[in-house]
Amino acid sequence: MISLTDSQKIGMGLTGFGVFFLFFGMILFFDKALLAIGNILFVAGLAFVIGLERTFKFFFQRHKIKATGFFLGGVIVVLIGWPIVGVVLEIYGFFLLFRGFFPVAVGFIRRVPVLGSILNLPGISGLVDKVGESNNMV
Repeated sequence: MISLTDSQKIGMGLTGFGVFFLFFGMILFFDKALLAIGNILFVAGLAFVIGLERTFKFFFQRHKIKATGFFLGGVIVVLIGWPIVGVVLEIYGFFLLFRGFFPVAVGFIRRVPVLGSILNLPGISGLVDKVGESNNMV
């Protein structure tokens, strides 16, 4: 069992609420307020989970500056009031930032009984293989 500190537990809650508000904001036709709250909670939760210094180091690595610019730029654009443009920028930045984690996530999901069989279906398998590749396209 993984033991979490109190700040990490708070961070998990903030991140979970952030993802919930982001999803709910998109379901409700890109509601500006819900997306803004979700963005703030997600970034704050990430800082609580891995720590402020490690969060800063993660986002501002030399090879991730472009991805960080798109992600945080999208957050700012949502806060300004253009939710659709901001979410598109955020999604692009998110995929650039976290693409190193996708092969691990795909490998884990393929070992889950029901989801693994769904990911091995003919049409989906090729797409999942492409997402699960660990290439460094910039």
